[in-house]
Amino acid sequence: MSFLSLVVKNPFRNKTRSSLAIVGIAIGIMVIVALGMVTGGLKNSTQSTLKAGAAEVTVIQAGSNGFGSSGSINDSYVADLLNVSGVKDTAGTLRASNTSTGTTSSNSSQARFGGEGITITGIDSNKLSLAGVDSVNGTAFTNSSTNEVIIGKTEAQSLNKTVGDTINLYGKDFTITGTFETGNFMTDNGIMMPLSTLQNLTSNDGKVSDILVKVTDNANVTSVSQSIENTYPNQLSTTTAASSADRINQGLSFIDTASWAISLLAIFIGAVGVINTMIMTVYERTREIGVLKAVGWKDRRILGMILGESIVLTLIAFVVGTVIAIVGVEVLLTLVPSVGGIIKPSFAIDIFLRAFAVAFIVGVIGGLYPAYRASRLSPTEALRYE
Repeated sequence: MSFLSLVVKNPFRNKTRSSLAIVGIAIGIMVIVALGMVTGGLKNSTQSTLKAGAAEVTVIQAGSNGFGSSGSINDSYVADLLNVSGVKDTAGTLRASNTSTGTTSSNSSQARFGGEGITITGIDSNKLSLAGVDSVNGTAFTNSSTNEVIIGKTEAQSLNKTVGDTINLYGKDFTITGTFETGNFMTDNGIMMPLSTLQNLTSNDGKVSDILVKVTDNANVTSVSQSIENTYPNQLSTTTAASSADRINQGLSFIDTASWAISLLAIFIGAVGVINTMIMTVYERTREIGVLKAVGWKDRRILGMILGESIVLTLIAFVVGTVIAIVGVEVLLTLVPSVGGIIKPSFAIDIFLRAFAVAFIVGVIGGLYPAYRASRLSPTEALRYE
């Protein structure tokens, strides 16, 4: 038997103890990988808000938190803002929530948003690019239409709708003329219709929730944003796509910190478990180690064998934990389409490298003392051990 095969097979001479050690470490690895996939996916989604073509500045009513859905800004500002230096194009949008009693859409929305309904955005069809909709699978609605909508890819999958189907909104049937995908999980989880149609349905004539602003190619986004606020003090407030993405990423950084804390905890708990397993292994194999040393094995070879066995245990735990994390996340997103529509898991290599590093460090730390103890055993004393 080769040295390598000996190192691989030895940990499983006591299958129960080794399995418990693997399970303990695998749980920590599973959490690290799962959190990494989820936070990475959310970060990728926030970056999509900075895509070329979409508006860089969002204008809201002064004093508003920007999350309201009702019309709060006079839509005359949409044209007025074009006079501000650095502004290339503007689009008014009205956000609302479906209050339909239609069975299909109502049940789905309640399952996803706790009864708040499907998010609906009113916007002129020639301004869709400012909302991040570069192309539509099918055709976009016409501004003069009162019964046409386009639906986000995620929402279409959730409601099992496609081009040509009808959907009931506010007690009225609308025809889906196209589907769209922006990469922004919030936008793709909603529906768009003509601004005038939504204004009429929600009794918000002449009102919008916010105004999307596209700046000229050479303009500084921050400067344009400040100019708008200076031009309309105490009336309008602004936020940039970059700052919004930064705020979201700052929130996700807390999850990243938690993931690193779990990594350290996994190293500590895993190392304790491995140390216990390997020390017991050394005690049980004291006579065997004495025989190996009596036939010529060097101390460093004994040390390498025990340390190798410890690393084998933790690397197996890495594989088990990683597989469970990937399968678990995919199953969750499949069984709960609403969550799958919001979270697109990331499979970035750094997530798995972090988990691998944790497993390897646990193996080294957990096996170092038992390996050193085994290498220092006296052959004569080891052979007399009972």
